Amino acid sequence: MKFLVLGAGAQGSACAFDLLQRPEVERVVLADLDVNEPKSFLKPFLGGVLDVLTLDATDHVAVRNAMENVDGVASALPYYFNLDMTRLAIESKSNFCDLGGNTEIVDRQREMTVEAEEQYVSVVPDCGLAPGMVNILAQGGIDALDQTASVNIYVGGLPQSPEPPLNYQLVYSLEGVLDYYTTPVLVLEDGKVVDKEPLTGLETVEFDGLGELEAFLTAGGISRMPYRYRGLIPSMSYKTLRYPGHCELMKSMRNIGLMDLEPIEIRGTSVVPRDLLIKILDTKLRKPLGEDLVVMRVVIAGVLDGLPRTVTYEMIDYYDRDQEITAMMRTTGYSLAATAYMQSAGLIPKGAHTPSECVPTEMYIQQLAERGIVIKRSEN
Repeated sequence: MKFLVLGAGAQGSACAFDLLQRPEVERVVLADLDVNEPKSFLKPFLGGVLDVLTLDATDHVAVRNAMENVDGVASALPYYFNLDMTRLAIESKSNFCDLGGNTEIVDRQREMTVEAEEQYVSVVPDCGLAPGMVNILAQGGIDALDQTASVNIYVGGLPQSPEPPLNYQLVYSLEGVLDYYTTPVLVLEDGKVVDKEPLTGLETVEFDGLGELEAFLTAGGISRMPYRYRGLIPSMSYKTLRYPGHCELMKSMRNIGLMDLEPIEIRGTSVVPRDLLIKILDTKLRKPLGEDLVVMRVVIAGVLDGLPRTVTYEMIDYYDRDQEITAMMRTTGYSLAATAYMQSAGLIPKGAHTPSECVPTEMYIQQLAERGIVIKRSEN
């Protein structure tokens, strides 16, 4: 198998690292505008199975040339590149998957299903942690039940050693985090898709080894899944997990205007409040080698054989000290790689589908288990 990985940042590098562990993979090309200094965990593969390529994603001729003669393309580029990359991959007859990040773009990618089928390739957007992993697991629970009453998803990236007052550590874009804290949240209520205010629905959730965490509604984590199941499942929600106290602090910052995008004038200078907040928080929350963890629980409740039944998936993953790979990179980048591998192995149907529509749950869990990411399933 041969793969092209677009984007040499945290998630793209983790995706490439996962693919390089697989004996069936004979070549991985990691492409970005600047790949002069690959991550340390990739350097042992340089000159062997791994090649690096300087590539501008806006140069479609160069991108298409890079996509020729590979089995799969895994994109860790920002979401606004995904539509063009999908089209180019289909034209190149290469399977394609990405990390998603925008529901409207995902809908447009799904509209390319006929073109993908005609070229005999698979297109799967939204293949990270959330959306991605959580959707696949939720679908596994839905498929196990005769009737589903509710789907409740909880996910959080946390520091192993929290420091007050926010008890948080950046493992990806702060702009993205604040978007999730300010964008209306899609949920299912009484089978209908409704908008909820972010940073609401606060509840306490307990995990072995971590104790009590708080959970609250945030945007983006399950992409278009509420639309797929409106009228079919009464209740569906996605909540972010944090250490206690984080939600109220962030809500206070939002409510007094620190997350606003409308510029204000300070001593004759135009300042966007959110830009100022990002600048301040970034210096406090970003650590060079901060050891993180990712915690997840997906609870699907319903009926099986006429009796109440609940299916639960749970995972806690930790920073890899040996390779210096964060838990967020592992659970996001390895998820992307697992999907890319299954596409090229012929385990995912051709056409354009979201992960919950096409990725086999048990096979996906096994793929991640091979990288030490253990997802436990229980029923009661």
